[in-house]
Formats: sequence, structure tokens, C-alpha cells
Amino acid sequence: MVFKRLLGSLGVGGPSVDTVLDPGPALPGGSLGGHVLLSGGNAGFDIEQIALELVARVEAEHQDGESEGVLVFDRFTLGGGFRLAEDEQRSLPFSVTLPWETPATELHGQPLGIVLGLRTELQVTGARDTGDLDQLTVRPLAAQEAILEALGQLGFGFRTADLEFGRIGGTGQQLPFYQEIELTPPARYAHTLNEVEVTFLAHPGGMEVVLEADKRGGLLSAGHDAVTRFTVSHHGVEHHDWNTEVDGWIRRLVEDRSSRTAHGAPGHDEPYGGYAHEEGDHGRHHQGDDHHRSGPGVGTAVAAGAAGLAVGVVGGMVAAEVVDEVGDFFEGDEESEEG
Repeated sequence: MVFKRLLGSLGVGGPSVDTVLDPGPALPGGSLGGHVLLSGGNAGFDIEQIALELVARVEAEHQDGESEGVLVFDRFTLGGGFRLAEDEQRSLPFSVTLPWETPATELHGQPLGIVLGLRTELQVTGARDTGDLDQLTVRPLAAQEAILEALGQLGFGFRTADLEFGRIGGTGQQLPFYQEIELTPPARYAHTLNEVEVTFLAHPGGMEVVLEADKRGGLLSAGHDAVTRFTVSHHGVEHHDWNTEVDGWIRRLVEDRSSRTAHGAPGHDEPYGGYAHEEGDHGRHHQGDDHHRSGPGVGTAVAAGAAGLAVGVVGGMVAAEVVDEVGDFFEGDEESEEG
């Protein structure tokens, strides 16, 4: 998806910019390549800088409730310091590295409802414009995909995915937001769990997996959140028994055996199926206000009666409002810039 726009601050006759991404989804921590195509206007212009920005649509909580906005989470300077002649055509190739915590927007080709974009900023003498906005598609890392597949095979179903502004205490989180994938429990846990949220925090050496369960109350106890964290490696994913591993994680959540440390404190490492297990926080794992249980929003995708996350992760069906919101994000961004 490419949006070609004239440099609005210069009006008709100014240079235009097109950014064309290489085909196929990108990977967190991987390279994102493409070309920035410049077309000269009806006169020469001095191009001071060309920059690329990674943007995401993020939900934020505050005292008055919840709002959504566009957040820039990385920026790359591509070039500049040259003159673009009248009617000149110039192509600038680029290859940038995505942050390891870049959220996945799809799983097995099915959109999750997460909205990411690559915005191109063109700055000329005395004027600046964000020029071009392209939708960015990111697939999960092998370990992320394996964990989600295991959850699907254990009977968990996809409910929603969204991006939350804020930080998870006690983790090595780098970006100012995190992705939550909300799951419905299988029948054997339905009497204990309302839902389970999964967050992946990848880094070059591996990945933290944060699991939070919204636990139902009983006759003598109130409902509460249970949180646990695990560390996994990027290596040997295909040789690991993920169903057994993940089933153990869920049992720890259900039994609350991994929710005994103080809020924000690092957990204790112990060997667990060849991977490190970290005990989590009890009740809340978000710094700031009380934890918000996310409802349907910009990241909403609906499973059409499917229990699995992997084979028909979103049940082969995505809510129409997700598709509409993705389009509205890019169209709305352009309209706001032109205004």
C-alpha cells in the first residue's frame, strides 16, 4: 500500500515522494528494505533530510479513561544534503533494522488487528512534510509462533490483540509500549480463568514471555490477576516440546505458584524444560495505574468459533471493523497532515 503525495507545505509544483517496501512481511529484529522514490517539481529544491519513522497505533490509559494515538517508536535518517533538480527522478534504496520488540501484525497470514506503519519525512529548505505512509506487515519470530501454536493446540482461542502504552515492571522492555494477545481459555480451565494475556519482549539473546491470567473468584475468594514470566531462546525452537512447556506455564498460572514476588521485582531463575522460568508479580504487572483489562478496540480480531491460534488462528475470519480501522489509520493520518 503506497500513498503518493505532493509536498503539501510547498503546494502544487513541489517535489513528491513515494516509498515502496520490499514484498513480504518483516521480522522483529530483522531488516526492512525498500526504495524511496523522489520526483522533482517544477523547480529545483534543496533536500535537507530524508527520514523514515516507524509508527504504531497505541492505546493509552489515563485518569479520564482510555484514548488511542499514533506513536513514533523508531527513526532512521536516510540521507539529504543534495539538490533535486526540476523533474528529476531519484531512487534511494534503504535497509533498516526493526526493533526486536516490534509487534507482530499477522500470524500465518491472518491479520491480528495491530496497525503499524512506515512514514517517510521529506525536509526541504524552509519546509517539512511527512510525505508518505505505508502499512507495515510483521510476522512473529519462530519462538513466538511456536508458543502461540502450542496455546492453540492446548485449546486456547484468540480474542483480541492490541498495543498498550506503558511498561511492564521487572522486565527488560525497551519500547514505550507492549503488545497484548488476549486468549480465551479451553473448557478445562474455563471455571478458573476468564482469559489469559500473552506479551512477548524479544531481544537479541532470546525473549521474555509474560503471561497474565484473569482468575475467577470462588465462594471464599475474590477474582484476581496472576502473572508469571519466562525466558526462552531463539535457538533450537523446532526441537523443543512446546506443548509440554506451555502447558506447564499455564498450570503454574492456575495454581498461582509463580505469583509470589513483590511488584516490579525480578523473579528467580530456575531450570525449566531447558529454559529459564522467572516468577512474576501478583495482581498487577503494569507500572502506573491499576491494570486495565482491555476491551475491543483498534486491535480487535475475532475468532470464528475456532479454538486454535495456529490452524485458523483467527478462525480464518477477521472482524470487518479491524480492516476498516487499518484503512482509517492511514487515511486519517494523511488528512491530518494535509490539514
